[in-house]
Amino acid sequence: MVSTPAAPSLNPQYPALFGTDRPSNSPNQNLFPLTASVTADGQLEVGGCRVSDLVERYGSPLYILDEQTLRAACQSYRSALAHHYPGAALPIYASKAWNCLAVCALVAQEGLGIDVVSAGELYTALQAGVPSDRLYFHGNNKSLSELAMGVEAGCTIVVDNWQELRNLEAIAAEQQREVRVMIRFTPGIECHTHEYIRTGHLDSKFGFDPDQLDALLAALVDQPYLRCIGLHAHIGSQIFELQPHADLAGVLVGAYAKALALGLPIAELNVGGGLGIRYTESDDPPSIDEWVRQVSESLVAACQAADLPLPKLICEPGRSLIGTACVTAYQIGSRKEVPGIRTYLAVDGGMSDNPRPITYQSTYRAVIANRLNVSDRETVTVAGKHCESGDVLLKDAELAPSQPGDILVVLATGAYNYSMASNYNRIARPAAVLVNNGEAQIILARESLQDLLRQDRLPVGLQA
Repeated sequence: MVSTPAAPSLNPQYPALFGTDRPSNSPNQNLFPLTASVTADGQLEVGGCRVSDLVERYGSPLYILDEQTLRAACQSYRSALAHHYPGAALPIYASKAWNCLAVCALVAQEGLGIDVVSAGELYTALQAGVPSDRLYFHGNNKSLSELAMGVEAGCTIVVDNWQELRNLEAIAAEQQREVRVMIRFTPGIECHTHEYIRTGHLDSKFGFDPDQLDALLAALVDQPYLRCIGLHAHIGSQIFELQPHADLAGVLVGAYAKALALGLPIAELNVGGGLGIRYTESDDPPSIDEWVRQVSESLVAACQAADLPLPKLICEPGRSLIGTACVTAYQIGSRKEVPGIRTYLAVDGGMSDNPRPITYQSTYRAVIANRLNVSDRETVTVAGKHCESGDVLLKDAELAPSQPGDILVVLATGAYNYSMASNYNRIARPAAVLVNNGEAQIILARESLQDLLRQDRLPVGLQA
């Protein structure tokens, strides 16, 4: 078990780098990983490893995942639930944020469950040794083969719609297996977040319409193979507000009361996740402890008001577990100055390893990792190397003056960076390393040019 660092260990120049900062024990409130530090000669270290040394050894772009920060976030959720919720509870990692063998194994080692949304994510979690009773299978259009795989694995299936319910009934009957299911419905709660990551409002592709809930629960009463153990609702992602989570508790408990009245063996309520992280200095998310306290107290109050037993509380953090634990290192290449307009600084990666800026207009903070002792600043726009004008990682960033070959590090890239990476322009996906106590281990090998052709097939008539 890795102990939680007291706070980021950056030297006294750390506040000066960003102007306003407040290092926190809650990983989601920090810009840097918890183990980040600056050497006497201005070099950024993460997990006791100098970033420039990692780039020299493993190449760039390079994802650098800090083990202690990820473990600390897992432990924060578990300890907060134990402190604030008087009933049974289980945090499960929303692995769509970053699903790979090492991450699944590490999170499971910390006692969390895993939320998966495809056969690939499920297979990875199983191969990582995650117990099937801690696996929850989400998704709004699971295929027949995916449902069969989930049933055979023995995980809990989160049913999203009528078609899926009918398919699951047939598969369970064919296999003659009892299947644990949860029902996902839209709670009708909107949050101030990006349109693409709001999932709680009524106009969403996810979940049953709440007006269908009565008919749905009634249809589940006499199912011979489907055992409905819980209800699920989720309100979105990268959320800084707490009140919507209190509202969600009331909606879930209302459905919980209806299900119990029908005799369904409901024992779990899943409140989803969605807690935001700090990408820039202006971001001000609640701490993990504050979020868990709000969720827990609201659920307890709603159950007490309805005179219902406390269910097992399930929550699904993703971004707030792994987002801040990772940084991405790039090497700086060309420079283009447009007089009076803009200076472009190009790096050896971009939208293929971090599609969030071009997809969501997401903003990040970055530093020149080998020049952290330089106080001068210049305003530059950091562009990727892809053949797209919109391939821009950071606009008008304040960075230390740099030279070709310097290392640019973009912070908080653990969530939805590798998992959404692509081979656009036939660019190979980067490597990822796990760092801890001065040691680095490869967890994802860098793709080779040969890897890019692995699935290609050349028809006979086209062969030379």
